[in-house]
Amino acid sequence: MRASSIDIHPNATWSTSGITVAGGNGYGSETNQFDWPWGLYVDDDLTIYVVDWGNHRIMEWKSGATNGKVV
Repeated sequence: MRASSIDIHPNATWSTSGITVAGGNGYGSETNQFDWPWGLYVDDDLTIYVVDWGNHRIMEWKSGATNGKVV
């Protein structure tokens, strides 16, 4: 079973135009790629943490970064 700590109202709406903030460069093991991203967490500083299941790592993406860092 998977769970989320995000409560999205059934009638929620949002803009369909967005930006890629992490990954977006195809599957792979470079610091700007993921292989089966599985979960994510965003902290108060807007740092994104992504579980990169296929590469057996957790990646940290600081706000505005173009590459992540293995943590």
